[in-house]
Amino acid sequence: MGLTAGLDADRRPATPVQVLVLSAGSWHRRPDQVVTEEPLEIRAGGPGQEPLPVAVTMRTPGHDFELAAGFLLSEGLIAPAGPEGSSSPGPPQVRAIRYCDLPPGEVQRYNIVSVTLTTPLDERSAERRRTVSTASCGLCGVATLADLERRCHPVAPGPVLPASLLLGLPEALRRSQRLFRRTGGLHAAGLFGPDGALVALREDVGRHNALDKLIGRALLDHQLPLAGHVVALSGRIGYELVQKSALAGVPVIVAVGAPSSLAVATAHHLGITTVGFVRPGRANIYTHPERVATEPGRCDS
Repeated sequence: MGLTAGLDADRRPATPVQVLVLSAGSWHRRPDQVVTEEPLEIRAGGPGQEPLPVAVTMRTPGHDFELAAGFLLSEGLIAPAGPEGSSSPGPPQVRAIRYCDLPPGEVQRYNIVSVTLTTPLDERSAERRRTVSTASCGLCGVATLADLERRCHPVAPGPVLPASLLLGLPEALRRSQRLFRRTGGLHAAGLFGPDGALVALREDVGRHNALDKLIGRALLDHQLPLAGHVVALSGRIGYELVQKSALAGVPVIVAVGAPSSLAVATAHHLGITTVGFVRPGRANIYTHPERVATEPGRCDS
């Protein structure tokens, strides 16, 4: 019933398997682990409402409550802050999160989460965003840039960060990916402070799920907006990851992969710095380079 549940006691983020390995010209069998992928249905409702199914997403079990909260925020079904123009968080809109009760005799699979809100859920908006999404799909019903612009303002200016700090974040992210080291088959999103310290990290088979879990944790801890922080991604920068970051107030996104054209356009419009293809000693800054402090004499115009 609480808001701080972590990994489910009866679910495992990795599943044991037996594999046949070819090595030095011969085959041998050995145990291995693959990342777990299971559906999660998210339901939500406010006072006097029955919880309404909002989405089904394929995810790695663990931090399901954070995923549900982050999804509702990034899809615009709950607000990240107070009245328009206010920079201070409004009253909490999430009253409780729990796994749905099942009829007697049925086994709890922990694959349905119900979010109780303090204000009524806009059922028409929920219906428009209802979807069944795969682990690779993060758009989840937000089909146009205009829709995002109606509910999201540009992020606050700052901070200005040393380029050397940003270049080191993907490696810091990789070192902290415990589940990736076991399975090699999932994405990560990490939240870093302006000093480069890791604040939180979430892993998931879906890259958008990993970021939703990260944002959901900040939402439940009343830490939004995440001004002054950096999000580091283990893959590419897609539009949906930019829009989720914008709704959480994240000013800088760093990734080992490339952004898409729509991600660049959205980040430019919403005031987000995007840094891609980050490798030791090199990176590409696609939008808002004013937040990156380069060394004097090292930037060719």
